[in-house]
Amino acid sequence: MLVNSFNEWDPLEEVIVGRIDSSTVPEWAITLESTMPSHSWQYFKENGGRSFSQDLLSKAKDELDGFATLLADFGVKVQRPDSIDQSRSFSTPDWRAAGGLYSAMPRDSLLVVGNQIIEAPMAWRNRYFETQAFRRLLKQYFLGGARWIAAPKPELTEPLFNLDYRHPKSDRDMNYAITEFEPVFDAADFARCGRDIFAQQSNVTNRFGIEWLRRHLGSDFNIHILEVRDTHPMHIDATFVPLAPGRIMVNPERIVSLPDIFKNWQILTPPPPITRLDGSFAMCSNWITSNVFMLDERRVFVEKSELPLIKAFESWGFEPIPYSLINFNRFGGGFHCCTLDIRRRGELQCYF
Repeated sequence: MLVNSFNEWDPLEEVIVGRIDSSTVPEWAITLESTMPSHSWQYFKENGGRSFSQDLLSKAKDELDGFATLLADFGVKVQRPDSIDQSRSFSTPDWRAAGGLYSAMPRDSLLVVGNQIIEAPMAWRNRYFETQAFRRLLKQYFLGGARWIAAPKPELTEPLFNLDYRHPKSDRDMNYAITEFEPVFDAADFARCGRDIFAQQSNVTNRFGIEWLRRHLGSDFNIHILEVRDTHPMHIDATFVPLAPGRIMVNPERIVSLPDIFKNWQILTPPPPITRLDGSFAMCSNWITSNVFMLDERRVFVEKSELPLIKAFESWGFEPIPYSLINFNRFGGGFHCCTLDIRRRGELQCYF
């Protein structure tokens, strides 16, 4: 099968790696306030709708291109999306966006389950057309036999957004930036373990969206909603990280306990990150370094500067492959975010 991927660890054969040639700063909105680090809020308020600094983009691009080359050196077929001018404004009958965001994170907008690719109904207005950069590849995979479907395109009108949103002081004070007005989700809020898929409700993924995916996938898959203690939830792949059959890494600050389904699994806890994404601009927390990517169930791509995490993987019996995406991290993604595993050598199984 040209498209075949059921989990996060089967041997990787083909992957899409994103591009960050062009990128536009998102306009300030509740969806940013609820997800971005507070030290970056002023940057977004002052620069929304403008292009990101070329210096920042150039450094991130070099890292991303180097990672694509590294994957190819391991014998993986690497695909890249088309370059898109993200500075072009667009609109619907109800709202207007000054530009797109980027095509750097295929994991956010596309979900692969078996032989199908699902376009996610994303909650950020400036990401409305994000899959356009991947359209050539989507057509190619469809013509090669894959199933290609887009979730219902959201309206993204005012009723979707929680205008009474307040930034939670703790996980006991949770509220979300989006309502249940219509189904929305980012694909990166789901982690695949064969027949079982794990999701979190977040500021970009509501229960309506999770239920849409559950009904779409049908009885062959079970979707479980995890209880995550995160006051700014957006994407699960630095919080809950399946590594291999029976082995999972969880963020100790965000997941205190897992469902009983994991009683026979080895639960691994990463050390606190030593990387600090300080300064005026960052689109994620320092825990982005837990956003690792499995080449197979033994070899794992890890941030080169995170020596404690590298040593932890070695002690757990894995083979870390160090590489640095430190400048790319500022744009909100790590190894898992910037990739979409199109084909892994394996079959649908139940691991529980």
